[in-house]
Amino acid sequence: MRGISENKILLRHVLPNVLLPLVTILGLSFGSLLGGTAVVEIIYNWPGLGNMAVKAIACRDFPLIQGYVLMISLLYMTINILVDLSYPLIDPRLRENES
Repeated sequence: MRGISENKILLRHVLPNVLLPLVTILGLSFGSLLGGTAVVEIIYNWPGLGNMAVKAIACRDFPLIQGYVLMISLLYMTINILVDLSYPLIDPRLRENES
């Protein structure tokens, strides 16, 4: 309507408003990817931590299961913390007052 190209509208007006929810959803979906690795490794018989964890569950190797769960949960929490720390970088309105 004002002679602005569609790409310029998307980059200037749409992208800044969509970036925070997009980063949040990407960070949370990483947890689903972590949970799905064990299933994929079992189905395709790939060696990996997910396959090892499923075999540890079958053999009732509790220390190995606890270590796997601890590692996956720490990785998930680290990703969520990085996502939360990236919010002020993405949206300047979320920064604390710099007075």
